Amino acid sequence: MKTAIAIPGASKPVAPYSQAIVDQGWVFVSGQGAVDPITNLYQAGDIRTETERTLENVKAILQASGSSMEKVTKVNVYLRDIRDFSGMNEIYARFFAAPYPARTTIQAGALPNGIAVEIDCIARQ
Repeated sequence: MKTAIAIPGASKPVAPYSQAIVDQGWVFVSGQGAVDPITNLYQAGDIRTETERTLENVKAILQASGSSMEKVTKVNVYLRDIRDFSGMNEIYARFFAAPYPARTTIQAGALPNGIAVEIDCIARQ
């Protein structure tokens, strides 16, 4: 039985999707960006600032789902500009420890609302 997660501590969906779905012990977190969870407004900044806000949103959703960053098994990172990879990676490394989750990082071009980074993940509950 799948359960939708909706918490005030992360950005609210702007389309028909859930912040996360919990199903059979797995947590599937939808793509998150640098959106302030209180105002639900995009927080523009450099790639490090945006990555930190994005991962804080992911972390809040995981915690509300009964999971944590330590239980993440797969991450997808979408960058507006692949040249931001090293800055994103610097912040990313603060949120995860070895053994690191499997990860894909791509340049996605036009991301919603002009955000510089979007991150989704899968974790064990």
